[in-house]
Amino acid sequence: MDENGVINTGRIVAFLQTQGINLLNGLIVLAVGFFLAHWLFKIIGRKQALIRIEPTLRGFLDNLIRLVVYLVIILTAVSVMGIPMTSMVTLLASAGVAVSLAMQGALSNLVGGLLMLMLKPIKAGDYVKINDVEGTVKSIGVFYTEMATYDNRHISLPNSTLTNTAIVNFTREGTRRLDVKFAVSYRSDIDLVKRTLEGVIARNPAILEDPAPSVVLNECGESSLNFVIRVWCKVADYWDINFYLIEQGKRALDAAGVEIPYPQMDVHVK
Repeated sequence: MDENGVINTGRIVAFLQTQGINLLNGLIVLAVGFFLAHWLFKIIGRKQALIRIEPTLRGFLDNLIRLVVYLVIILTAVSVMGIPMTSMVTLLASAGVAVSLAMQGALSNLVGGLLMLMLKPIKAGDYVKINDVEGTVKSIGVFYTEMATYDNRHISLPNSTLTNTAIVNFTREGTRRLDVKFAVSYRSDIDLVKRTLEGVIARNPAILEDPAPSVVLNECGESSLNFVIRVWCKVADYWDINFYLIEQGKRALDAAGVEIPYPQMDVHVK
């Protein structure tokens, strides 16, 4: 409005002709930039050279490059709109302290992701246990590590958590030891029990011969003799062999006439 309270349409038209066009150009740059970036990422994702990169590193680099590219597009669009870059830098610097305080968690996760990438305590495909979470690592991103549990639940863990807690990696060594326990009656023949369970082990070719498997009397319990089958196997065969030993061990003991007792207690009354 002018000094008489009348709307000055000339000024509005002049503003739209200058700043409005810059604003429109900036929005066009933003839209086209995001479209081209999405198209480019799809093409790069199909390149065999990138597919051969280790999945953990590939996922991290993909997230990081996307973050940088989108930031460059936004800054370019802001520049086209006519906003001076020096002003943007000053504004970002002024807000840096506040942003860093507000994003402490995100920055910790970013640093944690970099540490995970460099130290490599885990990688995609590893079966791990972290605190109470157990499952297969799907990817290590910029801020979060994605896991899938054995019953296919998807879990996202902050990277900062992984750098400050114990990680049990079941895959790293390639093989695992499996212990399966059997409780039998005190009336059972120890040698018979051992021969029976050793026969079950011998019938499964997936059980490794080195280290040698064993069947030992582990404990004389309150109401039973407790035996343990100890075998070594490849990580991928762990659960199949576990279920095999439990089922076939029970069947073999039944066939051999070995009694598996219920917990019992003798009470003496005076």
